[in-house]
Amino acid sequence: MPGSSFGGLFCITTWGESHGRAVGVVLDGCPAGLELKEDDIQKELDRRRPGQSRASTQRKEEDRVEILSGIFEGETTGTPISMLIWNRDADSSSYDLLRERPRPGHADYAYQMRYGRRDHRGGGRSSARETAGRVAAGAVAKKLLLKEGIEVVAYVTEMGGIKARIDSGDPAELRAQAEANPIRCPDQEAAERMMELLDAVRQEGDSLGGMVTIIARGLPPGLGDPVFDKLDADLAKGLMSLGAVKAVEIGAGLGSARMRGSEMNDPLRVKEGRISFESNNAGGITGGISTGEDIVCRIAVKPTPSIAIRQHTVDLKSRKDVEIEIKGRHDPAIPPRMVPVAEAMVAIVLADHLLRQRVARL
Repeated sequence: MPGSSFGGLFCITTWGESHGRAVGVVLDGCPAGLELKEDDIQKELDRRRPGQSRASTQRKEEDRVEILSGIFEGETTGTPISMLIWNRDADSSSYDLLRERPRPGHADYAYQMRYGRRDHRGGGRSSARETAGRVAAGAVAKKLLLKEGIEVVAYVTEMGGIKARIDSGDPAELRAQAEANPIRCPDQEAAERMMELLDAVRQEGDSLGGMVTIIARGLPPGLGDPVFDKLDADLAKGLMSLGAVKAVEIGAGLGSARMRGSEMNDPLRVKEGRISFESNNAGGITGGISTGEDIVCRIAVKPTPSIAIRQHTVDLKSRKDVEIEIKGRHDPAIPPRMVPVAEAMVAIVLADHLLRQRVARL
């Protein structure tokens, strides 16, 4: 259906439903000659995979990727790369009672109004299961970016109102700290408090939301187009296209509305023969084009809408008010598993603009 593709030169199309036979992605526009194997994709899918801790859904999916095309003798050929991930552990029985009863907070009602029909099993196309294809494509984008010295790292900075204190600015160090706990928060003390709160909230049948920060380091200046295809506009679109994301900030973000120009502006300086900035309130982007400073994005991730607490809805067939209890296996909080997905979307946008930059001038 329209709306399943993203990108200009580096373009992805995801496909599949949560409880269908499989999900996957077709990536078109990856240059030839990039060394790539299934293990490169698998290590990223393993980070997204469900059932790895008590902070995630207990649905058990291996998420083993199969590359069907676009690779020959260990390198990309420049042709479309098609990747397949089978659904092995879908249980649709808990969704039978929800066929005519849209779940609050989900896309059930909106999809029904848009198409006049929907796959009610696990949310179908609107399920977070769709993001497996994005992560697979993002793994290719990350490998392409790494050849240019560009690294993308994300981590949880807030959950359930508990805010982390981030001391390090080194992406490798932040990733190691974040991956050391199931919350994926670099602040270990805050992560423990988040996990305690999550356990308590889950016992109540409820869920939590939070904030995820994404940093891209090593970008050259000059990526992005100045009007409708601004780099920050495409980053915002890519991140907002993730189902649970309700807000995106870049650089100072909402805080910029409370600053003066003298506070917001990032003064330029020459340091060791290189032009740099004293601060980075712009988040590495001005005029829609990268400055060479770190790209800094933050996303607000809503609480998981599938909760065990009784909720009001309607029966679409009888047109009566009813109550529902949502059963099945669901993430008690989305931010920890959003980390590799957010990294993937940022990497896809940056890979696309990196390729665009190479055709922007002689």
